[in-house]
Amino acid sequence: MTEIMVIGGGVAGAAAALGLHKAGFDVTVYEAHPDTGADIGAFLTLASNGMRALAQLDAAAPVAELGFPLTEMSVLDEAGRELAAMPLGEADHPLTRYRCLRRAELGAALRREVGRRGIPIRHGARLTGLVESAGGVTATFADGSSARAELAVGADGLNSTVRALLDPDQPGPEYAGQRVCYGYTTDYAPLGEASHRITMLRGSGAAFGYACSPSGETFWFARVPGPPVAADELARTTPAQWREHLLPLLHPDRTPAADIVAATAERLMVTNAQHLRPGGRWHRGRTVLIGDAAHAASPATGQGASMALEDAVVLAKALREAGPSTDALTRYELLRRPRAEQNIATSAQLTANRTNTPPPPTPTTRPPRDSARPASRTDEELLRLLDWQTPLPAPGQEG
Repeated sequence: MTEIMVIGGGVAGAAAALGLHKAGFDVTVYEAHPDTGADIGAFLTLASNGMRALAQLDAAAPVAELGFPLTEMSVLDEAGRELAAMPLGEADHPLTRYRCLRRAELGAALRREVGRRGIPIRHGARLTGLVESAGGVTATFADGSSARAELAVGADGLNSTVRALLDPDQPGPEYAGQRVCYGYTTDYAPLGEASHRITMLRGSGAAFGYACSPSGETFWFARVPGPPVAADELARTTPAQWREHLLPLLHPDRTPAADIVAATAERLMVTNAQHLRPGGRWHRGRTVLIGDAAHAASPATGQGASMALEDAVVLAKALREAGPSTDALTRYELLRRPRAEQNIATSAQLTANRTNTPPPPTPTTRPPRDSARPASRTDEELLRLLDWQTPLPAPGQEG
């Protein structure tokens, strides 16, 4: 069988391994971290399109057991008035509902599935070099070891080493203009809040969102405009200090945001929102990028994980149909780049506007004709693209 190496064992890398294995390739995953993928403890919303992609990888069921479902969204203004209420995604089936879960849970579930299918994962393999030669590509690692395969898939995230090796002149991640705070608390939940609803607040000082789990835990985030936080400040600032910094931005509003943050103790973390400029190189020779390594967006749309899962399905189908060839990698890019870069642009716009609307339901490959909002259901064109049994559209028929 054709051997393919996947660099990175996070969500994108594990999903790629599942898809490539299903397509009949011999896959090995190389993960830099010694035990699991890196994770800061943040949570995410996995959208219906992401769950649809997981179904094509035969991995939707184990993920649907994690976290909790979200079937509707409410948008409030700074006075606590409801501006909008709408269904989220495809709520009619457990395997297509939005899910709120920790990123680490999703990554771990996918790696367990990789292991269950007998796909090797080598931990502690930090990539240092990629050299292409006749018939293959050789990867070298920081421990002095090496590996060879016919194709290398770079799934190593925002700060991708594969991307830097593929195109050293390509700009790296850029600050998107907001710091993002994530937190969890079991000491406060807004009265009457349903566990299947995510609430977005159009706050005056920060864009805020929260959801309450069936067990009574409140998951929340705040997107705060301003300069980036320096690495040493991120390292030395305590959760209590971040809480005291955030509360004055939330207290002027008549929403639950300040009470939720005030009730949060140690489980509070901060990151700088970053993204990649559209237009970067996605593949060259026998190396290709997927997920955040190719098209990282700021987190405002909540689509990062779902986009990576879509990538994994389409890349596997392209390679299944055309083999590990330039034609297959070009086909994958042609089919994925417009949608992925639309997500980057939409997320950047939301970040610049400092609001939570338009809401984060699945973005479609083209805007709905009668509304400025993204469609709440996965569009038919995307369903055909993701469907494992349906061939990819022929060149020139992308739609």
